[in-house]
Amino acid sequence: MKVLEGEPENCDNTGGADRAELHAFHARIRSVASRSSLLLAGIAILMALRSPLLGLDLAIGGICGIVNMLLIVRNNERLLAGRRSRGVYGLNNVVRVVGIGVLPAVAGITGPPWALAVSYAGFFAPLASYAIGLRSANRRGP
Repeated sequence: MKVLEGEPENCDNTGGADRAELHAFHARIRSVASRSSLLLAGIAILMALRSPLLGLDLAIGGICGIVNMLLIVRNNERLLAGRRSRGVYGLNNVVRVVGIGVLPAVAGITGPPWALAVSYAGFFAPLASYAIGLRSANRRGP
């Protein structure tokens, strides 16, 4: 059996088609963040006209949801690039969920009973928007 000597092959996933897909992915993330911000801001303003506290709850939930989405993407990219161990990855996710996920709950508890639902609707809106956008992009194909 022959053994090849030299440096191991670099398994870099940033070549050709992968770069185009990565660029499309980052463009989709930016698009989802901006669309979610605009949509949630508009709904929060309309909701604040009726109940200022509910409008604030939706806005806080939306901001936390967008930050959560961006932190998920960053943490996953670092893990896949090999710049983060699985232990640090898991710890980062726990800290993110506790730190970011508790803010909409606190905001929702301060108002009427349905305020928690409004706050978490804002929190999960960016992730739902991303899922819907990804589904339609996959249906269109390359």
